[in-house]
Amino acid sequence: MGDMHKNLKFTQTHEWLNENQDEIIVGITDHAQKLLGDMVYVDLPAVGKEISAGDELGVVESVKAASDFYAPISGVVIAINEQVSTDPAIVNNDPYGAGWLVKIKPSDIAELNNLLNSEQYEKEIAEDH
Repeated sequence: MGDMHKNLKFTQTHEWLNENQDEIIVGITDHAQKLLGDMVYVDLPAVGKEISAGDELGVVESVKAASDFYAPISGVVIAINEQVSTDPAIVNNDPYGAGWLVKIKPSDIAELNNLLNSEQYEKEIAEDH
């Protein structure tokens, strides 16, 4: 993982998030998309949905498996990436950019302190092998 991911936070369930002023952008990690393989379907939550950290947000489905993805932080879903619904391969091609999944307006920004930084996440996925 390069320096461009140093500002991201990560979950043990392979979501990444980027704090962008008063919104949190969420996606699945490069590691997760590689494990899943070619994406064929992405199910996203409704805009306006209230969520708590750890809630299931939606499903990413590949040719190999379907996998839930989870809210890394509590808040309200304020945007979804319609493009990944029509072209799920974007998640494979650019998981940290165009392949983002949802944007959340956080209700408690302190929850970010419970998440992993890039070095901690690297250790987590290294231990999985």
